[in-house]
Amino acid sequence: MKPLVSILIPAYNAERWIADTIRSALDQSWPRKEIIVVDDGSRDHTLSVARQFAGKEVSVVSQENQGAAAARNKAFELCQGDYIQWLDADDLLSPGKIEKQLEAAKRSQDKGTLLSSGWGYFRYRVAKARLIPTPLWCDLSPVEWVLRKWGGNDHMQTATWLVSRELTEAAGTWDPRLMGDDDGEYFCRVILASNGIRFVPDAKVFYRISDSSRWSYIGRSDKKMEAHVLSMQLQIGYLRSIEESERVRAACMNYLQTWLIHFYPERTALVRQLEEIAATLGGRLEAPRLSWKYMWIQKLLGWGMAKRAQIYYNQGKSSVLRLWDRAMCSLERTPYA
Repeated sequence: MKPLVSILIPAYNAERWIADTIRSALDQSWPRKEIIVVDDGSRDHTLSVARQFAGKEVSVVSQENQGAAAARNKAFELCQGDYIQWLDADDLLSPGKIEKQLEAAKRSQDKGTLLSSGWGYFRYRVAKARLIPTPLWCDLSPVEWVLRKWGGNDHMQTATWLVSRELTEAAGTWDPRLMGDDDGEYFCRVILASNGIRFVPDAKVFYRISDSSRWSYIGRSDKKMEAHVLSMQLQIGYLRSIEESERVRAACMNYLQTWLIHFYPERTALVRQLEEIAATLGGRLEAPRLSWKYMWIQKLLGWGMAKRAQIYYNQGKSSVLRLWDRAMCSLERTPYA
């Protein structure tokens, strides 16, 4: 009998997108699948929209708001699948995504192999998604994958992975303490527990760029920032427990230096915590550098004001692009998905 695949969708305030996401799960060419939606106490109509799809293949449950990790853990408790497909409530799978990855799994005959896929950003029009390969788009050993991720500040989107039940259980549950970067910490454990990553180029995922209400958005929330630093500390510990070498320490230092700008200079306690982690690696963090476009602001008004200007500019640019894409989507009379 063919393996059963559980497509697990945590949802919070996703009424605009949840229908398209569920449809992309239902449209999978792989015949044996179950779809479980866990509504995490949404305050909009997410639950009622999702319930319109309830049936033989789709189960919808709700819980009081506990966060993304708790919703994912609940979904896994309820599922029966031989393979697990995580899918956020505003993202989409290409129709053959799961089938192509399972074909690769059948060839490898190793439940410890972790399957990944290509992915691209989009706002409203999926046809405009750009799938840009990175150094992670290939077969890699677990340690090499993490080293490349931190060395180049690359990553794989949550839905790209297809994980065997055996590997999922070996990695453990999602950490409910992590309001920020919970997916980074979780998949670091999954990756390092695996026997290796098999990249399946014909499988594709589409990652929606929405607004700052996303679970993954750090913003200026103290709790999310603290959680993100905890996630970084945990991931560095996981990698060093497997390999303690110069190349590992260099990658960890690059990881810390890359993310320092999100906390510097306002969150002095978190900056100090990152500096302490760097010291255990035998290194020292440098003050982060802003883009050359903001150097004049830094000279006139200080580093903090220049950083805020950069943040506001990027947010404004993203909003304009989103509005433009939405308008073009309406003119083309195509669904938002």
